[in-house]
Amino acid sequence: MNKTKISVRNLSRSFAGPNGSRIEALHNVSFEVADAFSPDGRNLGEFSVLLGPSGCGKSTLLRMIAGLDHPDTGEILVDGKPVGGPGRDRGMVFQKYTSFPWLTVADNIAYGPRINGVSAAESGPLVAHLIEAVGLDGFEKSYPDTLSGGMQQRVAIARTLANHPQVILMDEPFGALDAQTRGDMQQLLLRVWEETASTILFVTHDVDEAIFLADRIFILSARPGTIVEDIPVPFGRPRAPDIRQAEQFHEMQHHVLACLRRAPGTGQVRVSI
Repeated sequence: MNKTKISVRNLSRSFAGPNGSRIEALHNVSFEVADAFSPDGRNLGEFSVLLGPSGCGKSTLLRMIAGLDHPDTGEILVDGKPVGGPGRDRGMVFQKYTSFPWLTVADNIAYGPRINGVSAAESGPLVAHLIEAVGLDGFEKSYPDTLSGGMQQRVAIARTLANHPQVILMDEPFGALDAQTRGDMQQLLLRVWEETASTILFVTHDVDEAIFLADRIFILSARPGTIVEDIPVPFGRPRAPDIRQAEQFHEMQHHVLACLRRAPGTGQVRVSI
């Protein structure tokens, strides 16, 4: 059983270029992300990845689903309702760290519930649970600028989860991290996601990251970006890091790269070693 969570229909977006020209970032993009359910009806969420070369419009597309930008043509539906702006049903994690520098880790995570009217007494247990879930025990009173990049992204993920969004949008959140920290954060994200069962739409240009994380990969062409392949990932859950050594994983890498090579246009993607 599944239910359509996000529906993007015939979406196009262009921007003003030099000398008054128009640059088309996205052209006629259509795809759907569905919630997955267990046989007993439990919502399992779905982890979908938008994969494509740098500059193909992935971040623009994610911002429009978040309601932070608007298409020229086409429409976006979440749970069957048109997206007209930001909403509490959607949370976004950016590549750049977005915590409030004047708030402690605990207060950053509590910020969303507080502005939505949840008292400190009510939000306290949730904040404590999220701090433990993302591995920030002992840093509750620390300020963001004293933390490493990986730890700052842990704060950002916990902040997003504190609002209980049905959809989590992630724009290359691990792109600025070193390889070891990036791998650790991927595993953390999968562990936390399997607990929350939110729908995740994750943007990356890293082939290895896409395959390791995703249930489904949507491949975008170079600019103007459009969906050229919809690839289901055959690996089950939970997913251990050593799956990267499996022959089937390497076969998926070759398949995804072949799809990217067939896509029109040029651009760069990354293949982790």
